[in-house]
Amino acid sequence: MSRAEAKTKERGASGIGFMLRALGHRNYRLFFSGQSVSLVGTWMTRIATSWLVYRLTDSALLLGVVGFAGQIPSFLLAPFAGVLVDRWNRHRLLVATQVLSLLQSLALALLALGGRINIHHVIWLSVFQGLINAFDMPARQAFVVEMVERREDLPNAIALNSSMVNASRLLGPSIGGVVIAAVGEGWCFMIDAVSYVAVIASLWAMRVTPRESKGARGGNVLGQLREGFTYAARFAPIRKVLMLLGLVSLVGMPYTVLMPVFAEEILRGGPNTLGLLMAASGVGALAGAMFLAARRSVLGLGKYIPLMAAAFGAGLVAFSFSRALWLSLLLMVVTGLGFMVQMAASNTLLQTIVDEDKRGRVMSFYTMAFMGTAPFGSLLAGAAAERIGAPHTLLIGGLGCVVGAVWFALSLPALRRDVRPIYARIGILPEVAAGIHTTSELGVPPET
Repeated sequence: MSRAEAKTKERGASGIGFMLRALGHRNYRLFFSGQSVSLVGTWMTRIATSWLVYRLTDSALLLGVVGFAGQIPSFLLAPFAGVLVDRWNRHRLLVATQVLSLLQSLALALLALGGRINIHHVIWLSVFQGLINAFDMPARQAFVVEMVERREDLPNAIALNSSMVNASRLLGPSIGGVVIAAVGEGWCFMIDAVSYVAVIASLWAMRVTPRESKGARGGNVLGQLREGFTYAARFAPIRKVLMLLGLVSLVGMPYTVLMPVFAEEILRGGPNTLGLLMAASGVGALAGAMFLAARRSVLGLGKYIPLMAAAFGAGLVAFSFSRALWLSLLLMVVTGLGFMVQMAASNTLLQTIVDEDKRGRVMSFYTMAFMGTAPFGSLLAGAAAERIGAPHTLLIGGLGCVVGAVWFALSLPALRRDVRPIYARIGILPEVAAGIHTTSELGVPPET
């Protein structure tokens, strides 16, 4: 059989199996199954929290305050958490964060079902969950490498992670809207608490070989934090990916905290309408995740970062003008697709090019950009919505995302030149040496 025939046969035989190849790793398969259950509960809690706050206070500002409370710990603590993630056993750390998250959801459930919950309880329990997430997110991102032994399967694992999150994002709000309408927010919190048992069990079932990171050998926390920050700030591809992600999270991501306002005041609906809007966003995000899972290589992924950031921003701009439910749902699909692909593509590129001994710290900066800037956006969006209305607030945020996408796109050729030596060193560009593909096929500029 000729080489060309073999390649054709390989492509024909890939299909769904190729898209799910990371599930061939036992530990990742366990993690995927446990998280798939738990994340449905997490999204139920998110929609229930938003609806509960708006029902209790009828205030867009307090929606922003609760969002700020739940996310500000990631901004303040994630960089320090990243140093500890490089030092500690990531597997054990994840078990601890999941147990604490279970207790947080259980506390919300007991207060809500007992009829004693108020806005102060929600704010402080949101702060507690934010503290947990500051450690959980960088540990979760860095642990993917330990669950997937073959480096070439890492982009697929990250894409499947995004598929899992967004399938849950599709199911969770839909189920949550029905549960809220039927029996109230408390049962959403209780279901979420029970769902954590699945991920805790999957983590305990893993067989993980302890791995000592170079980041664990000596040095104080502040010194290692400075080292990680300098590394990320001086290498333009990492710096600019994080800057765009931070901008989009700051001005665009707060659309989620304003969804109860759109559901009730703009579209004249209720909790079911809110569930449909969040589910529609999940449909787009899931489609984007499946697109990434089907990709064979990280090559050419960079161009999707500004493209999808612009699509996300344009979707928000159009959504701010919509007054019809069917059109709003369609635009939520666009925003979900745009934000998810931009976020997951950024994650994949960072995980591919980062030095292993700094992985935890760089992924903590990713957490800081993704989650850490969002609280300020939530607070600003809530305050702005009180003064100029939710539609105008969303319009401004969407335009900001488009401007950021244009800035990143203009710097893309230089970033490709910086990344090319890393791809060649780790074996992603063996075709360069063999002269098999043209530079246009590879999606990177020729060496000069």
